[in-house]
Amino acid sequence: MENAAPITNLNEADTLEAGLQTLRGHGLVAQVEQRFPGAGTNRGDALVRIGYGGQPGVVYTVECKRWITPKTVGAIAARMQELGPNALLMTGYATQTVAEQLKAQGIAFADAAGNAYLRGPNFLIWANGRKPLTENKAPRAGRAWQPAGIRVIFALLCNPDWINLGYRDLAARAGVANGTVGQVMRDLDEQGFLVKPRRRKLGRQLVQRRRLLDRWVEFYTGTFRQTTLLGRYKADNFEWWKTLNARKYAVMLGGETAGAILTEFLKPGIVTVYGRDIPPQLMIEHRLRKADDGNIEIRQRFWTFDYDWNHPDLTPPLLVYADLLATGDARCIETAQKVYDGHLAGLVAEG
Repeated sequence: MENAAPITNLNEADTLEAGLQTLRGHGLVAQVEQRFPGAGTNRGDALVRIGYGGQPGVVYTVECKRWITPKTVGAIAARMQELGPNALLMTGYATQTVAEQLKAQGIAFADAAGNAYLRGPNFLIWANGRKPLTENKAPRAGRAWQPAGIRVIFALLCNPDWINLGYRDLAARAGVANGTVGQVMRDLDEQGFLVKPRRRKLGRQLVQRRRLLDRWVEFYTGTFRQTTLLGRYKADNFEWWKTLNARKYAVMLGGETAGAILTEFLKPGIVTVYGRDIPPQLMIEHRLRKADDGNIEIRQRFWTFDYDWNHPDLTPPLLVYADLLATGDARCIETAQKVYDGHLAGLVAEG
């Protein structure tokens, strides 16, 4: 195979070309059929035709991701499922761990370092462990994807009609400083997620909501989620959460437990509780004891608004969905899709 391409600061177009070079280096014929330029598209970034041995090949929908970590594989899996059965991921570099996770999820991929997994009608490519020529660095995120921005976008995705609130009002509801909202709005506009009307009375519009949701989940699971953990615990009775009076302790159930309640499809392995802090009374009455390897996690509630739905003891469905994807577990990812279908699809649909 040819030498791998340098991968520092690759943009989407570079990532696509580097992935194609990797596949060609493994003996495949790979060519671009159509590109879909512009951030926020729901169609992927390109269509490519890949074949072997003189056969006409198969057309794949390509998604370009410059940066993937083990924590974001679940979110990537959901995105690739959305693109259909012939979806192909192109990325700057998939570490050995990430590559094995992608393969386990059945996600076809190629990176700029020469690693790839792709099963075609008359070929199978599986290359792992190749190192990049240069250090792989995460792309710099805009203000929309910093912690305060993540809070604002979470509020907007949960309440799309808030897009036309005044900045001061939206900042209060999202629990951020006033100046943050303006910065987030500028980023959303530049990235193709916001349409400003020619006449002010028509109002702003969030567009490409599903892609915005996907991007929010990636940043939440990749960076923000780890900052919410307050502690891990164990209990003598793992099913204590089934009789939990959440309002008594001012907490909410999330993650796998919320997914189990919403879908009746999953047996939780981790109990996730969100609260402003760690309620001492909850610890005492349910006999929770601190344990670094505990299967109960208490996380800090980072949103300040009340979400209006018929499960007030659970976190908003977007957070349930994201926490399920963060596990990287196939059963949890399947449950996340059921949560999306039942509680999020209508929220991000565009007329």
